[in-house]
Amino acid sequence: MKKSTKNIIVGAGIAAASAAIVGVIYHTVAKSLMNIALDRKMPKAVSKNMNRGRDIIMGSGELSAVLEKIMDEGARLEEIPHEDVEIESYDGVRLVGHWYPCEGAKRIVVAMHGWRSSWSQDFGIIAPSWFEDGCSVLFCEQRGQGESGGDYMGFGLLERYDCLEWIKWVCEKTEDENIPVYLGGVSMGGATVLMTAGFDLPERVHGIVADCAFTSPHAIWRHVVQNNLHIPYGLYSSVARDICKKKISVGSDEYSCTDAMKACRVPVLFIHGTDDRFVPVSMTYENYKACIAPRHLLIVPGADHGLSYYVDKKSYTEAVTKFWSDYDESIPEVVIPEKEAVEEAAEAIENAENE
Repeated sequence: MKKSTKNIIVGAGIAAASAAIVGVIYHTVAKSLMNIALDRKMPKAVSKNMNRGRDIIMGSGELSAVLEKIMDEGARLEEIPHEDVEIESYDGVRLVGHWYPCEGAKRIVVAMHGWRSSWSQDFGIIAPSWFEDGCSVLFCEQRGQGESGGDYMGFGLLERYDCLEWIKWVCEKTEDENIPVYLGGVSMGGATVLMTAGFDLPERVHGIVADCAFTSPHAIWRHVVQNNLHIPYGLYSSVARDICKKKISVGSDEYSCTDAMKACRVPVLFIHGTDDRFVPVSMTYENYKACIAPRHLLIVPGADHGLSYYVDKKSYTEAVTKFWSDYDESIPEVVIPEKEAVEEAAEAIENAENE
């Protein structure tokens, strides 16, 4: 065998072996990240590091005060007398909620919290303003978290079905059909309520308030992996999709908030902070542009992830209060456009942005 030929073969073998090693590394990394994303039980090493990171943040000036207030208000919310309730999801998972009825309620809010968070932590600060404004509120514990059952979280892909069951529950709990129902969510909870809009919702649902929601599981994972972890998403993408499909029986890109917005029949108020380092504000713009129903937008300068209410309570409260007053009595009928019209509109937006 000629030396040059031998070198080519050896080189090809080394390249193939290197590619195989890289593939194994990416698969291992992807599997670990997907366990963190979807599994109820956080890996011990990751959990320890997250707690350490939180301790570091807690010791840093303004952020320390923010987190301390969030924890304090969450604890106060839990102490207010309320009814703990349970239902069963479409797939047999035990779901837990916390019902705070308001005498002479003007409306009902079904509230969905975010990823690896809790109902009291995400809504403790804003809950008093809801109660003062005449809202009965059902705070739901998302599957795979807190007291609810389930081994996995679904980033809205599964939780949208749970949200639909909670809507049915509040409608049965309060038989007065004149009391409108609104859906409210933060982060993954925001994505959950937006994806729920893809269903044919009961007439009592008058609107949705989505705070810092992502567009899809696939998109937010790509953003976090590429921008926060600085890992190329190419090889990771297919592995993540396969693992997601195996764990929750649905692919990470099989449904999205933008898909739901193209079929949405209820008004939506989109809220996001400009300084969000977890879910980029651009994702709310994407969801907003895809929405065919009456849509409203509040962008809060300087607000990080889930902190828009804390940063600008006045603007946030005014936007939500106006949204309720606009749609408490009735909502306009939304006609779902033909597929061709949707595609033409999307193309027009894209051309305008390119210009």
